[in-house]
Amino acid sequence: MKNRVAILIVSALLTAAVQMGRAADLQPLFDKECQLVGWIEPMAHIFNTDMKWVAYISAGHAWSAESGGWLGPVPGLICLDKTGRVVAWNPKEKVAGTSARPATPSRAARVSRPARPSRPANPSRPARPSRPARGWSDLSFWGWLSQ
Repeated sequence: MKNRVAILIVSALLTAAVQMGRAADLQPLFDKECQLVGWIEPMAHIFNTDMKWVAYISAGHAWSAESGGWLGPVPGLICLDKTGRVVAWNPKEKVAGTSARPATPSRAARVSRPARPSRPANPSRPARPSRPARGWSDLSFWGWLSQ
């Protein structure tokens, strides 16, 4: 019985450590008005501000967690729409879209829903970045997710 309790305690501690590590990996996403719109786990997932899983990232592209549909490229910490314009960004990356419309990728395999991460502390509001060369997307972050 003592061994079973010890295993359960160790398992709970490891799960908490993994969750804390994931929360540390989450990076904030901002819209063109510098409003916090979500969180990105680089090369893996996108969450909204309520920490609801809204998209997954596969081969450098975002896919809707709800429909599985292609949302657009995700180079690093920048989310682009299907025309290559910036929808959401992170201050650690240069805010830039693509010079041409990106090619539609082959459909990615759906991924399993990740565990809901703990919400990181609210980030400071960043300074407004320069306008991307081709401009900002006409889509809001929410519009981008629902296409």
